[in-house]
Amino acid sequence: MNTASSEGLPLLVFIGTATTDTIALVEKYPEPDSRTVAEDLVTAGGGPAATAAVAAARTGARTAFIGTVGTDSDGERIVADLEAEGIDVSAVTRSTSHPSGASIVVVARTGSTRSIITRPGPSLDLTGNAAAHALMSKAAWIHADHMGWPALAGRKDIEGSCRLSVDGGNPIPGFTPDGVDLYVPTIEQLAKTFREKHSSDPDVLLRSARNAGARTVVATGGRHGSWGLGPGGAMVHVPAFASSIRSTLGAGDVFHGVLLASLAAGHSLPEAMQDASEAAAKSCEALEGRSGIPRSTHPPVFQPGPASGQPGGSRAG
Repeated sequence: MNTASSEGLPLLVFIGTATTDTIALVEKYPEPDSRTVAEDLVTAGGGPAATAAVAAARTGARTAFIGTVGTDSDGERIVADLEAEGIDVSAVTRSTSHPSGASIVVVARTGSTRSIITRPGPSLDLTGNAAAHALMSKAAWIHADHMGWPALAGRKDIEGSCRLSVDGGNPIPGFTPDGVDLYVPTIEQLAKTFREKHSSDPDVLLRSARNAGARTVVATGGRHGSWGLGPGGAMVHVPAFASSIRSTLGAGDVFHGVLLASLAAGHSLPEAMQDASEAAAKSCEALEGRSGIPRSTHPPVFQPGPASGQPGGSRAG
């Protein structure tokens, strides 16, 4: 949990989606007009940016979340869950015209598949949100998901004041990684974005994203691990950690949050990818995307200087 021990650490601001997820574990995916008995049924917080914020907070990082929820009970639970993790929720706004985001997720053991039925939450508009502007002005990093990035695009007030991280796992209409400090798509989404290269080679795909303006690219590939390419130009591959997988829901979001927290603490890109891969693997041992996220008992060591907040530092101790 974020406590006073996080004071003095760089502020990581996560912008985008927060939802309430109901997850059902079944033996096989239901047939039409059937009744299926679930092996387990849980309700928990979700959303790419919100779950990434939780993962970062559990490393001991200083975190804040900016998003919009409804004035319903789901919204109250979403905010309370984030606050319980020590995350600053002072810039979360409430919509009186739209319910909070919510999803129903069916996870099937047979075939290790899942289906997500979602009710999108209220749109995010930072106009007039003084608390959000205050947080962003103090941020060392701002991380945005597919809903958060459109609210940030073109904002002159944050240019040069912090580093930008973008979750590229979901399509973002009109998005280009030009000027993004940390671009983290799935390898599948990266292939779709740069399909003109007609290649599935991670090296080619990551270099295409670098050539398009991203300063550091990290692509996730599930059981195949992750690939990273930083300013130094050397490709990094980190194999997936072995774990007893119950559900992969939210694993990518956990990866993003821990990756960013580790980089912000001054760790090198390979070290940060190792940290993120291990945390994501452990999160897969739980049915929903948060209860399995590991919690560090030691706050991160912040190393001031050129390495802080960007790939290329080294792990302290």
